[in-house]
Amino acid sequence: MNILSQIIIGFIAVLHIYILWLEMFAWTTRGRKVFKTIPADQFEKTKVMAANQGLYNGFLAAGLIWSLLITNVVWSLNVALFFLGCVLVAGIYGALTASKRIFFVQAVPAILGLFSLLF
Repeated sequence: MNILSQIIIGFIAVLHIYILWLEMFAWTTRGRKVFKTIPADQFEKTKVMAANQGLYNGFLAAGLIWSLLITNVVWSLNVALFFLGCVLVAGIYGALTASKRIFFVQAVPAILGLFSLLF
């Protein structure tokens, strides 16, 4: 895996760790400032749901970090492709169902990571 791919994957992993923290631990505080389109009275009501989403973002980050730690080149590439594909699908789905901004925050970095690995 080339250094550009590793940097992009590392960035995406850190981004998803931030999302994990935001959704699992700071949903009713910092989450209100980040997700301005959600009515303020909904944060407490959706705390458990947001924490569940945060956990899934943590799994994405863990998979991406794992791909950076694998020494077998082919295995590392396949794991990275799988988890970047998962991030891409999540970004597209989020953009279609929640906010167009999610496409740029999640899907675009995943696309860049996939291109850096494949080309």
